Amino acid sequence: MSTKSVSVDTQSFIEKTKSRELRVGIIGLGYVGLPLTLLFSDQRFRVTGFDVDQQKVDTLTNGGSYIYRILPEEIAAARESGFSATTDYAQLSDVDAIIICVPTPLNEHHEPDLSYIENTAKAMAPHLRSRQLVVLESTTYPGTTEEVLIPILEKGNKLGLKAARAGASSDNTFHVAFSPEREDPGNTQVARRDIPKVIGGLEAFATEYASALYNSIFNRVVPVSSPAAAEMTKLLENIYRCVNIALVNELKLLCLRMGIDIFEVIQAASTKPFGFQPFYPGPGLGGHCIPIDPFYLSWKAKEFDFHTRFIELAGEVNSAMPYHVVASVAQALNKRRQALNGSKVLVLGLAYKKDIDDLRESPALTIIELLQNEGASVSYNDPFFPSVGRGRKYDLQMKSTQLTKIEDFDCVLIVTDHSSYDYSDIVRRARLVVDSRNATQGIEADNIVRC
Repeated sequence: MSTKSVSVDTQSFIEKTKSRELRVGIIGLGYVGLPLTLLFSDQRFRVTGFDVDQQKVDTLTNGGSYIYRILPEEIAAARESGFSATTDYAQLSDVDAIIICVPTPLNEHHEPDLSYIENTAKAMAPHLRSRQLVVLESTTYPGTTEEVLIPILEKGNKLGLKAARAGASSDNTFHVAFSPEREDPGNTQVARRDIPKVIGGLEAFATEYASALYNSIFNRVVPVSSPAAAEMTKLLENIYRCVNIALVNELKLLCLRMGIDIFEVIQAASTKPFGFQPFYPGPGLGGHCIPIDPFYLSWKAKEFDFHTRFIELAGEVNSAMPYHVVASVAQALNKRRQALNGSKVLVLGLAYKKDIDDLRESPALTIIELLQNEGASVSYNDPFFPSVGRGRKYDLQMKSTQLTKIEDFDCVLIVTDHSSYDYSDIVRRARLVVDSRNATQGIEADNIVRC
C-alpha cells in the first residue's frame, strides 16, 4: 500500500475520532485506567473497559465505584455514554484504539516485574485486527514497548499482523505508541484535561493516530520521536522528584541533629522567586511511580554497562526513612522509660499520601511491619481503609481502630497527614505523639516528637 493510501487511512482515523465514532478500549481499570475512561466518556466516546478482576467489573456494571475520588454518579454518566466493563478480551476486536494501563511493580529483588504487561499482551494478541492503535501507558523502562510488548503482540495474533514501521503496509499492520500516564491522586488543583500528554509513536502514523485520540480529551499533546523517548520522559519526571525528596530527607536528618526545623527552612527558601522548588521530607516514598522508577532505570542501565550511582543513592536514602521513623518511636518511648517491645502503637494513616485511598508502596506498611518485628502491638486508623487484608507485599489482616481509644495507646505515630484528623485533639488526648509529616506544626506540647 502506498504512503498516500496510508495517509488516507490516517485521515479516516482522525475523522472517526472527531465524530466520536471511534471505539476505545482501556485495559486495567485502576487508579489510571478508570479516570482515563471517564475522560473519554465525558467527551462522548463509547468506551469498553477490560479488567481481570471480576469484582471491579461487577461494581462498575452495577454503577458503583471502588476509588474514593470517583463518585458513583460519574460511573452512571459514563454508562449513559456507552461505557461497559468486561473480563472478555475477545471484545477487543470491536474497538479501534486499545490503551493499556496495568501495574508495573518491582519483584522481591527490586527488579522490574513486567508480568502484567506480558500477560496482558498475550491475552490481547489473538484479538488484534488491522489498523488498530495500541498505546501502552504503564510506567516502565525505555525499550519496553519495542522489546517486550510488540514481540508478544506480533507472535500471538492470528492474522499475522506486524507493528507498523516506516514504509510498512497498513493492510497487515497495527499501530503502536507509548504515552506515559501522569495521574496524581488527590490533586484537585490541576484538571486532568490540563495535563499535557506526551506521545511517542513507533512511526509517524502511530504518533498521528495517538495525537488525534488524546487531543480529543487533553488540551495539549507533546509528540516525541519514539516510544523510548516517551518512556524515558516519564522516568525523568519521577526520578527528578525522587532525588529531590531524598535531598530534603537527608537534610531533615541533619537538621534534627542540629536542632533546626527543616520545614521552617524550606518555607523560607521557597520565598526565592527563581531557582528553587520546594520538596518536603516524610516517612518514606509511596505510590506506584516515585519509589519504583529509579530501580527500573538502574536495572536497564546495567545493559549499557552504566552505573546510575546518583539515582541509586537517592533510592537508598528514601528507602531508609521508615527505619528512621521506627527508631524515632523507640527513642521517644525510651525517654519515657518505656521499651518499644510490648508498647501499644497507633499508626495514623495507611495511604501513601493524604486524602487518598491508595496503598501502593505506602511507607506505612513497612513501618507497621518494622514495629511488629520489634515487638510492638500495632493498630492503625485510616478513614479511607476500614480494614486491610493482603497485598503483594503485605498481609496485615487488620481493622481501623476508632480514634475514641487514643488514650489507650503508648504512642500515636502520624504517618499520613489526612485532612480529616483533628491534630490538636489528638495531641491533647495522646500520651505521646511522634509526627513524621509535620502535621502538628504550630501546636506546642511536651508530648510531641517530630521526626
